Amino acid sequence: MALVGSYVALSKPLVTAFPVFLLAWLRFGLGGAAMWRWLRKPAEEPQLSARTRKLLFLESFLGNFLFSICMLFGVSMTTAVSAGVVMSSIPAVVAVLSWVFLKERIGKRTALGIACAAVGIGLFSMQKAGGTAHAQAVGWFGLGQQFWGNLLVFAAVLCEASYVVIGKRLTEGLGPKRISAIINLWGFVLVTPFGLWAARAFDFASITAPMWGLLVFYALAASVWTVWLWMTGLKSVPAARAGVFTVMLPISAATIGVLFMGETLSTVQMLAFGIALLGLVLATLPGRSS
Repeated sequence: MALVGSYVALSKPLVTAFPVFLLAWLRFGLGGAAMWRWLRKPAEEPQLSARTRKLLFLESFLGNFLFSICMLFGVSMTTAVSAGVVMSSIPAVVAVLSWVFLKERIGKRTALGIACAAVGIGLFSMQKAGGTAHAQAVGWFGLGQQFWGNLLVFAAVLCEASYVVIGKRLTEGLGPKRISAIINLWGFVLVTPFGLWAARAFDFASITAPMWGLLVFYALAASVWTVWLWMTGLKSVPAARAGVFTVMLPISAATIGVLFMGETLSTVQMLAFGIALLGLVLATLPGRSS
């Protein structure tokens, strides 16, 4: 989750250099080249059932394809700090999806946590980042560009929460490396038409060596390292408890934004961040045994 937060923040300079669909296509392509051997079926692995194939497709479509598109477009329209705060709602959304799809009960503390996350995100989104281009730019329907950026990042939150719930089911029968390789391949297939369309008129010679290096880090972190680490952890950690560790995502994204991108946190934004983080703690920490 710390790596996810870092590449969410670091993708901001990348989306200024690459079109979003081309960036996503290069990410999946580089990730696939790094782990093509993981696609091979282990001898001890059972044959994939129709249900598992559907879950693998959904895992890639929601967690790779849609998450990447919503996140990349979102961070191009808002700040890394704002994106980090919005993404702090992931544990609360995971709790809701676990209740809907896994029939897990949502207690009073979880409901309060969800409410805190919603208040924190709303407070942060309403706060005017005075003087920034994002705050001044007008987006669709006369609403601010930062509003739409935050909304797209929240759509990415919904995709990431679905990724957590589906991933837990997949780890019951498949190994982490195999899951990582298959869902990356699906992501590459889904984005290839858009990537080729974006690449046809793009000037690749305009990209500097440091930007290419950042792209390689982004691709390996997003497609290989984070997926393998997450799926390995999910094999032995319940999905609800795993949600606690997503606290590292917004913290990492906000830290990168402040330390390396010149962004700042106002008092109101820090308060909003605190409320959102309190919400995810309330929503995901295990309760006392009776």
